[in-house]
Amino acid sequence: MRSDQMKAGIERIPHRALLKALGLTDEEIRRPMIGIVNSQNDVIPGHLHLDNIMEAVKAGVRMAGGTPFQFPAIGVCDGLAMGHEGMKYSLISREHIADSVEIMAMAHPFDALVFIPNCDKIVPGMIMAALRLNIPSVFVSGGPMMPAFLDGKKLTLSSTFEAVGAAGANKMNEQEILDYENYSCPGCGSCAGMFTANSMNCMTEVIGLGLPGNGTIPAVNAARIRLAKQAGMKVMEMLEKNIRPRDIVTADSLHNALTADMALGCSSNTVLHLPAIAHEAGLKIDLKDINDISKATPHLVKLAPAGPNAMSDLWQAGGVQAVLKELEKMGLLKTDCITVTGGTVAENLKDVTAKDREIIRTKETAYSQDGGLAILWGNLAPDGAVVKKGAVLPEMMVHKGPAKVYNSEEDCMAAIMGGKVKAGDVVVVRYEGPKGGPGMREMLSPTSSIAGMGLDSSVALITDGRFSGASRGASIGHISPEAAAGGLIALVEDGDIISIDIPNNKLELMVDEKTIAERKAKFVPFEKPVPNGYLKRYRKMVTSANTGAIFEE
Repeated sequence: MRSDQMKAGIERIPHRALLKALGLTDEEIRRPMIGIVNSQNDVIPGHLHLDNIMEAVKAGVRMAGGTPFQFPAIGVCDGLAMGHEGMKYSLISREHIADSVEIMAMAHPFDALVFIPNCDKIVPGMIMAALRLNIPSVFVSGGPMMPAFLDGKKLTLSSTFEAVGAAGANKMNEQEILDYENYSCPGCGSCAGMFTANSMNCMTEVIGLGLPGNGTIPAVNAARIRLAKQAGMKVMEMLEKNIRPRDIVTADSLHNALTADMALGCSSNTVLHLPAIAHEAGLKIDLKDINDISKATPHLVKLAPAGPNAMSDLWQAGGVQAVLKELEKMGLLKTDCITVTGGTVAENLKDVTAKDREIIRTKETAYSQDGGLAILWGNLAPDGAVVKKGAVLPEMMVHKGPAKVYNSEEDCMAAIMGGKVKAGDVVVVRYEGPKGGPGMREMLSPTSSIAGMGLDSSVALITDGRFSGASRGASIGHISPEAAAGGLIALVEDGDIISIDIPNNKLELMVDEKTIAERKAKFVPFEKPVPNGYLKRYRKMVTSANTGAIFEE
């Protein structure tokens, strides 16, 4: 066993003494030692209950003959970090999480690992760690929050962000605002729509690192506890069979993840995280491949913010596995991929059926015959940009308008709330990329305010930053190269015409080459001041969004 490095032999008497100081018996010490990476904290609603998941995992490990050891991982609540300097620390936490898990699992040579994430960057950070370490691993997430109901309307967190814009436009009174504040998030779990957290939990299930149900079983349902016990037992099976993360995460399973991503209409942040995950597996995802997969994959599911339904609706309709079954029927999946069930994708799907054809549509009834995400190219984004096209209104799929340029999210929000953004505009938010922010903040507050004001049918927003999965509208992010790296977005001026053509994957600045050359000759790079510490180091090390914003090696 790997753990024998710290517990076997005469020379390890001191080590066993320390283990016995934990209250362990000789029998427990002799068993396989299973690390449980628990990201519980009292800050994130999606993580508040993870100690319950952890205890269930421990029970499963013990039932299967292992000895569990819990250790923590940090987590940032993107919702609480949104709209201020704190959001600069969200994406950068992904690398820190991966590094800290590596440190713990190498310093204490566990035989296998169970990962308990739930929200945004915690999920990909843990997957990156699992692939880097490549010891038997199983993931079990905390599950999604239930939606709220108010006056017959289904509410999720995105409803509250849009309420900010509606309030700013005097479309809501004080009582309505208070009702949204009080009722939209009814309890623990990752935010109820197909935002980044739930997108990545679904991707974990599709890739094969999480058991069926991992992406959709609600946080408050007892099935989630049973799943956690099964995860604890399954990791012992993975150890016995020596099935490791890199056996599961392959080019084929990543293809399946991207295919499911398109069918589910997942967060645009998956385009950051899946390439980073691929990198840790020694693989590469090219943004051009994403468009090819999108063109071949019907959009089968629309959840908040793209539609009225929530993750709990998808779970009741059959969950991720039922969506995969539809994709299997279309011949779009690589079905011989191994998963943590111990079986293949094909074996997992053998008896699966969709239970609600309004929630999970067929190829014939799909929302569209292509996927929910698209990569755009053009002189503004020669290395690509991403849009969650499944959440874009039909009238904004093709748009041309004058630029309103801002060098920070704060300046942009002040302009929106001050009534300076008008119908037809293309809002440009720059110096918010991985290096420029630094940290690549999410622009949920601006996009939600635009939607709340009723301008999502006439205003687009483009940025070298990124978006929350809760963003909707013509929100185009990850523009690469970013402004801080000399991208053309740094040269855009107020009034410049920007052309957006999502069906044809185009994003263009309609300014002639002579004018661009003149601006380039006079250009002085803008650099935001950064305090000493992690942000400063991150800016020096991080790569572009089109690479997944991974660290330089």
